[in-house]
Amino acid sequence: MGWDDYVAAWSGLHGGFDPRTASLVVRGWVLLAYRIGSFLGRKRISPLTVTLAGLSLCLAVPVVIGLAGPPAGLAAGALLVLLAAFADGLDGAVAVATGRVTRAGYVYDSVADRLGEAAWLTAFWLAGVPAWLAVAAGAGSWLHEYLRARAATAGMTEIGAVTVGERPTRVSVAVTGLLLAPIAALVVPAWTTLVLTVAVAIWLLLQLAGLFQLTAAVHRALR
Repeated sequence: MGWDDYVAAWSGLHGGFDPRTASLVVRGWVLLAYRIGSFLGRKRISPLTVTLAGLSLCLAVPVVIGLAGPPAGLAAGALLVLLAAFADGLDGAVAVATGRVTRAGYVYDSVADRLGEAAWLTAFWLAGVPAWLAVAAGAGSWLHEYLRARAATAGMTEIGAVTVGERPTRVSVAVTGLLLAPIAALVVPAWTTLVLTVAVAIWLLLQLAGLFQLTAAVHRALR
């Protein structure tokens, strides 16, 4: 599939959003995903294989942190989250580039995303974050995606709004927290848990803000 055809198909799956009109970072990421997705497609690697690889990386985060502990486990966890996020962007690219987009694949990808985020928050809990905060952050993420899915079922044809609580934001918060915590520990060891707790608190606040944005957009779309 050529670049223009890929953009047209990708845009159709993302509420009509054209990545060529987006920021340099977004355009660059979509182009990179297209090229790598096309390469994987030529190697006959299926979108589901990439999805499962990304989920496996996510599930490995709490295992690594539980076994290695801080600071090495936290740094390794940050790397795993980054790799998982990369895989998450590539499964869709493979599907679009090879013309293998399916409704089942869309559902599997969404389920894998939610399970992956639950694994990240489990890792934060293992590293000392209060359980109630980790659960609240996970619930906020789930509600954010559930609201959009139900709105689509009710007839909303677009994504509603690109909020401050989207998945890339969750990835950024998780990676930043896991990287800053071991650095803070070099100064004061007790700061490890503090930094991780602040990261999850920011995650939760962004989900709440995103829910407010998305609720307003859904109300306008379905009014």
